[in-house]
Amino acid sequence: MHRREFLAAAAGLGVLTNWSRSAVAEEPAAAAKPISAIPSIPGPDPDPKIPAFKAPAGAVDTHCHIFGPAAEYPFSPTRPYTPPDAPLSMFRAVHDKIGVTRAVIVNATLHGTDNRVVTDAIAASNGNYKGIANINAAMSDADLMALDKAGIRGCRFAFLKRLGGVGDMAAFKRLVDRAAAIGWHIDIYLEQGSIREFTPILKALPTTYVIDHMGTIDAAKGVDDAEFKALLALQSSDEKCWLKITGLERASAGGRPFHDAVPFAKSLIDNAPDRVIWGTDWPHPNVKVMPNDGDIVDLIPLYAPDPAVQRKLLVTNPERLFKFSVSN
Repeated sequence: MHRREFLAAAAGLGVLTNWSRSAVAEEPAAAAKPISAIPSIPGPDPDPKIPAFKAPAGAVDTHCHIFGPAAEYPFSPTRPYTPPDAPLSMFRAVHDKIGVTRAVIVNATLHGTDNRVVTDAIAASNGNYKGIANINAAMSDADLMALDKAGIRGCRFAFLKRLGGVGDMAAFKRLVDRAAAIGWHIDIYLEQGSIREFTPILKALPTTYVIDHMGTIDAAKGVDDAEFKALLALQSSDEKCWLKITGLERASAGGRPFHDAVPFAKSLIDNAPDRVIWGTDWPHPNVKVMPNDGDIVDLIPLYAPDPAVQRKLLVTNPERLFKFSVSN
């Protein structure tokens, strides 16, 4: 998206995304793509390694997804991609392998505003899972309160062309105000290169916001890139701003083992260690290089070598943000 197009969209002239439509269920059948036109994507590495790094007790994977099974949790007919099923049983097995006991499940775009795949997993987790929902204007206040009671702690807005583009910003503001009123934070997924344009919008938000995947930075541009400096400036100047240390495989220009993205993660952690959280992004939809989740875990001591900072990143920060029970 060119910058002029982006700014026009941010002013409310962009195409509507799921969160700004009246309701996914009310979309005309003609709006759905033919199944053959929806791209398929690969599943995660089926054999995650046992990482050398042992996560502290109570560690939280704050950005991960469950996909289906589609027979039980149907994918939206307007979804931008089709993955293989990555159900709760696989989700649990991966976390057992990498030594993580708690998680925040982010509802994926492909499930639309049907959040049952998240809330059902939370209900079966004995308090170990929380969630991030997809919402839209058709949902009543009672609907949002029911999601909150079910363990949802925020809602997500994706401003990516491949996931629908920049939506109606007036609708975005109305939904943000409603989310803030019940104590939720806002999860933001931005197009690469758009931090500077979004900075005034984010600073004006009435609630905490969390920027996904380290702001979708490009490691090839280096830590002195103006866009990354803008991200650091936003993080340090706005107490409402949190960053997810996720997506190093997305940011990397060199591929495995993704070490070229480590300095970016370290800079963000050092810049605001009390407002950073970590996640795997399992099952890694739409990545250039499919990572092994054991390798993802083994990056942690490279960008957070201090055990006290590791505990903030993995345990105490997510406990505070997502309202988990405090671990010993």
